[in-house]
Amino acid sequence: MDNSKFRNILIPDTTIYLWIIAILIGISAFYNKIIGVIGAVVLVYLIYYNWRIAREKRARLTEYVENLSINIDAATQKSLLELPIPLVIIEEDGIIMWYNSEFSIICEQKELLEEKINEVFKDIDIKDILGNNDKVKKPLIENIEGRTYEILSNSVEVSGYRGGRKTIILLYLIDRTLYYQMKEKYNQEKHTIAFIQIDNYQDVMQSTSENNRSLVVAAIDRKLNRWATRLDALIKKFSSDQYILVFEKRHLSLVEEKRFSILDEVREIQAGNKIPITLSIGVGDVGEHQTPLTSQEAASAALDIALGRGGDQAVVKSGDKLSFYGGKSQAVERSTKVKARVMAHAIKQFIEQSDQVFIMAHKLPDLDSLGSSLGIYRACKALGKDGYIIFEEPNPNIDILYGRLMEEGYQEVLLQPDRAKKMVTENTLLVVCDTHRPSFTQDASLLDLINHIIVIDHHRRASEFINNPALVYLEPYASSTSEMVTEILQYIVEKVEMEPIEADALLAGIFIDTKNFTFKTGVRTFEAASYLRRKGANTITARQLFQNDMSIFIARAEAVKNAQVFRDNIAISMSPSNVRDGPLIAAQAADELLNINGITASFVLTSHKNQVYISGRSLGDINVQVILEKLGGGGHLAVAGAQLLDVSFEEAIDLLKSAIDEYIKEGEGK
Repeated sequence: MDNSKFRNILIPDTTIYLWIIAILIGISAFYNKIIGVIGAVVLVYLIYYNWRIAREKRARLTEYVENLSINIDAATQKSLLELPIPLVIIEEDGIIMWYNSEFSIICEQKELLEEKINEVFKDIDIKDILGNNDKVKKPLIENIEGRTYEILSNSVEVSGYRGGRKTIILLYLIDRTLYYQMKEKYNQEKHTIAFIQIDNYQDVMQSTSENNRSLVVAAIDRKLNRWATRLDALIKKFSSDQYILVFEKRHLSLVEEKRFSILDEVREIQAGNKIPITLSIGVGDVGEHQTPLTSQEAASAALDIALGRGGDQAVVKSGDKLSFYGGKSQAVERSTKVKARVMAHAIKQFIEQSDQVFIMAHKLPDLDSLGSSLGIYRACKALGKDGYIIFEEPNPNIDILYGRLMEEGYQEVLLQPDRAKKMVTENTLLVVCDTHRPSFTQDASLLDLINHIIVIDHHRRASEFINNPALVYLEPYASSTSEMVTEILQYIVEKVEMEPIEADALLAGIFIDTKNFTFKTGVRTFEAASYLRRKGANTITARQLFQNDMSIFIARAEAVKNAQVFRDNIAISMSPSNVRDGPLIAAQAADELLNINGITASFVLTSHKNQVYISGRSLGDINVQVILEKLGGGGHLAVAGAQLLDVSFEEAIDLLKSAIDEYIKEGEGK
């Protein structure tokens, strides 16, 4: 209201002249007493008159304000009752105290008073609403009977509630169904890119007669083109073994639901080829910010991961999340050593350009990781560089080898992680052997301190990977990292003079990972063993490096004895807990369980340093790698492991059984 109106209440305009006259009369009173008396009377009258007028106007103003308040309250109540959008008022504890008819209609409930709001909307967090003091509040999204609503909130503090104050919350439901439908349609129509590569194209062509090669190629093209037609997609072949597929994102969920059945369709091709044809597929699904460029980059990264895991599988990269499909077949050994020779040359250059080389394996190192580390150490010495093996402490897997190393003067070669951190320079090279997962290394903090990192591993690539390595040599078909390092040694320098203990350690690493040349053993495995034999390896002393004492033998037998059969053909057992050699016993017991008739996969659990270790083994029909990846582990199709933190044995077994059930439900076990 204008301030002048309030001034008029106190000093009416009609009396201003009388005030002036009164003052003049008062002044003249000094000269005339009679006039002074008259002036005084007039002044008193004016004061009374002004007070009366002001009182009447105040009364009229109060009446006006009261009537206005009554009218506003009535309008507010009517607006709330007839509000065309759903509205509900709740108390601080979530109890519904009032709602309008629109809210009742969408909830399809006649009586909601005194009910909890979370019984209607599961995702509403009252504490979050009360604690959010931002001017712009992010709306909640609720789907009700096929409609999508944005819920806007407003909290109001009211008084007079049982003599105190309380906060009530108003929730407004805005129907945004059409907006979200359009948004979803827009996202689903975005172009998604997939790269497809034939894993074993050269091997298939070489093993197929010349007359049938064109038939094989035509069969592959026909299968892929039919698959693309079903997806209403564009497919283009840009090399003899590579394709690019462009399709709308809405088809991806169907492809994932069928678990990329094209992998099986291509593998079943029989057009004169003697070996099955396998594909690797990488799909880039970036999300709301997807563009053809970002999808292409994600698809390329996904394809690299699929190839790094051995091929015959599809990888979907959705942001930082990776989804794996397929991977049923064992990685096929490459007959050519061209890649090994190229990698050896590259590793040689990195070593020569460094001032020192650190070699680091995984936690609880085994004979393969320590043997391959010794092989890289020998390469460094042959090239005139200082090499050190990051080594925290021995364990039963390597006790005998560790003892021999101490006897033969390798104390200065084995370096504690803390000491290594103090020695790091700008030109230090780090070679990671037998793992590619940062969390599995002896000390992950070293990865952040060293600029140049080389990864040499034979495990299938997991979603977790060392960031920005300078060189990656990842070959899932190889029997062991020791085999890969042995091949590198053959090409890194012309003649490498190895110590017998180093040759024995490399041979023992091959022994242990191939189960004495019975598992994942190819031509190149025997060639590597032959090379080591020529360099002084002794099969007897190498075999002695993984002998067990009587206590381990008895504990392993106990674990086998206590095994239970799950789903008819899977053995699950526990080895003794909280003992120094628990992980070793678990691994050996898992191997032993596969010798039982009818058992095609085995899992043995043990406890070590507040963690539950799971060793998984398979004859090949069941992919233990896929199962244990669901628990954060990894490995190979037939050999894998996982580590669970802060869980009991019972919880770990329940998690393992759930992972097995999920794997079988997905159809991987068929």
